Amino acid sequence: MSNEKPVSTQYREKIAEHLQRIETEELNAIRRAAEILADQIQADRLVHVYGPGGHSNLASQEVFFRAGGLMHFSAILDEGTLLNNGALRSMAIERTPGYGRVVIENAGLGEDDVLIIVNAYGINAATIDAAITAKERGVTLIGISSVKHASETAPDHPARHPTKHNLHDLVDLAIDSKLEIGDAVISIDGVEQKVAAISSFANAYILNCIAAETVILLKNRGVTPPIWRSGNAPGGDDWNKQFIANFKSRVPKL
Repeated sequence: MSNEKPVSTQYREKIAEHLQRIETEELNAIRRAAEILADQIQADRLVHVYGPGGHSNLASQEVFFRAGGLMHFSAILDEGTLLNNGALRSMAIERTPGYGRVVIENAGLGEDDVLIIVNAYGINAATIDAAITAKERGVTLIGISSVKHASETAPDHPARHPTKHNLHDLVDLAIDSKLEIGDAVISIDGVEQKVAAISSFANAYILNCIAAETVILLKNRGVTPPIWRSGNAPGGDDWNKQFIANFKSRVPKL
């Protein structure tokens, strides 16, 4: 009988190790991000989140209209790179120079705005154009991406922006998600490719840590930020309704 751990155990341990590394090495950056968000929310301004890439879109959805999430999060859910419109189409669009510029300009972001850009690899054209455009418009930028993945990806990779920039070099504050090239973390004997990706766990962990740290800062300032309660929990609808009027006209996807 094999003594090898079940693959589910291996995967859980890989996830735990990865999140522990993020906590150890990126806590200061996470707390700096929380300070930026706390200032923004204390002024009753939105925090925009954009994940320009197929599965990176999940990051913006992770914290938007989410039980236990900050109501000031506004997800930029552009139809171009969402997988429900076609996975190959999504990949083609995220590699199209100029597309990210259109998304940011359409969102109307400017000097009073904060934008969190989340992309697992931090190199695709939509990501870089979004960052460049936001900087031109005076937006405060937080980036969540893998420094190693971006740094070790060849300059001539077809996903790259024509400038060859990396997201972590363009933003005001970079948080490193630590992802290895290829994302998947589990090797199976006799199978050439690794399985079980980890980027969604890393992105969700970082974003929720930022949110929780933000709430602590605001509480210490005497500010109680509005936080979503699950509509499926007792009293959830009534709780949320008291805040809807403040956000319905400002958050496009609400």
